[in-house]
Amino acid sequence: MSPSAIVQKLWNYCNVLRDDGMSYGDYVEQLTYLLFLKMADERSKAPYNQPSPIPDKYSWQSLLKKDGDELFDHYRHSLEKLGNEKGLLGLIFNKSQNKFQDPAKLRRLIVDLIDKEDWSAMSADVKGDAYEGLLQKNAEDVKGGAGQYFTPRPLIQAMVDCVSPKPGDTICDPACGTGGFLLAAHDYVVKHNPNLTKPQKKKLNEETLKGYELVQGVVRLCAMNLLLHGIGSQDFEPVEAADSLASDPGERFNIVLTNPPFGKKSSYTVVGQEGEVSKERESYERDDFWATTSNKQLNFVQHVKTILAVNGRAAVVLPDNVLFEGGAGETIRRKLLHDCDVHTLLRLPTGLFYAQGVKANVLFFDKKPASETPWTKKLWIYDLRTNQHFTLKTNPLKREDLDEFVKCYNPANRHERKTTWSEKKSDGRWRAYDYGDLIARDKASLDIFWLKDESLEASDNLPDPDVIAQEIVDDLEAALEQFRLIANDLSPADKEYKV
Repeated sequence: MSPSAIVQKLWNYCNVLRDDGMSYGDYVEQLTYLLFLKMADERSKAPYNQPSPIPDKYSWQSLLKKDGDELFDHYRHSLEKLGNEKGLLGLIFNKSQNKFQDPAKLRRLIVDLIDKEDWSAMSADVKGDAYEGLLQKNAEDVKGGAGQYFTPRPLIQAMVDCVSPKPGDTICDPACGTGGFLLAAHDYVVKHNPNLTKPQKKKLNEETLKGYELVQGVVRLCAMNLLLHGIGSQDFEPVEAADSLASDPGERFNIVLTNPPFGKKSSYTVVGQEGEVSKERESYERDDFWATTSNKQLNFVQHVKTILAVNGRAAVVLPDNVLFEGGAGETIRRKLLHDCDVHTLLRLPTGLFYAQGVKANVLFFDKKPASETPWTKKLWIYDLRTNQHFTLKTNPLKREDLDEFVKCYNPANRHERKTTWSEKKSDGRWRAYDYGDLIARDKASLDIFWLKDESLEASDNLPDPDVIAQEIVDDLEAALEQFRLIANDLSPADKEYKV
């Protein structure tokens, strides 16, 4: 059965469960528990004959033998017990709960949908792609989906193509969501190195990739996503439930690929001795950071620089404010340009992300040894935003839309690049700016654009009305978010503005 057919089969059943009030996210989570139990059962039989990490009394076979209220009670009890186990088992089942309302529907999912497929016999590509399909459908659910954890796959693939991971490279995503970057990096290494030895394959699957994710439910989805693609084991957990920004993990990586969470700055609630409630801004005070700020994205830039090995390569998705914000933003940009080789900026179009109003970029930089002279010589910028119009449904971003950028980036030798812009060819999207010009700009702003917006030149060039309407919405959402952050910074600690 093809991945799309499996997704459709599983997703059709989700619509039945929606009537019981189960959300898309809950459904994918319940599928995760049941798929893990089924696959552990399959691997314990011929031809695999592997010892199962699941105790017999909570195994897949124990679920098949029960029905009605007895099945319900046993399923709930199994989730609770498995959540207390160590290793990958505990990671998948931690804080798990039964979200079914009707024992008959749980029984049907177990017996009719999951038990009838031999999941272990499917290739990692098929079952992994099927699960990715479910995650994408969950992300597309605007009301309750996990869109904030889902980076468009064509963008991920282009970023990985530029960074070009090699066998032996250690790869990290400190805000890994459902694991898209880690999977793409893994697939790139496998595809471009068809003759990997058995030890190399084992190292790739069990030592190379590391993800960190703050939200426990998303950690579970990520661990399962990686496992279905053949990454991870009971003894190796490729993803960790942790706040990446809390401290320096000590580990250093050759490559960091990440899309840190957008949105509001961190804050937490403090209850005083008299019961009064106040909001505290959460700033991360770390010795390895250049500046203390409550702006999460600026903190992630600093964190990425820390966890990179010397000469390590990073590609980070960042919102526009990181390019121009003053104060800590200016301090961090100047230090980054000096201490690292900040060589490439990709300006992304709007309409790519499930979060509304996001204007984002991809910043590529290499960490370098300490030096008195700045490491950045030229910043190459590719403008994929001006006169480009994408939407999530009617005109989604495709990998070929990024072909010219990847070609200009020149992964084989990025020191041999050729501009596509000139005075005579003013519509070229690729041009370079010298370090001296960058630091001379107000606040060392990297918010640079040069192309003319064609829609402002002539009414004949106007995009479709729905595209214009969406761009207006995106602009307003982005502006409101900035105003809310400013208002919260200016407001008393016990008051938070919501826009």
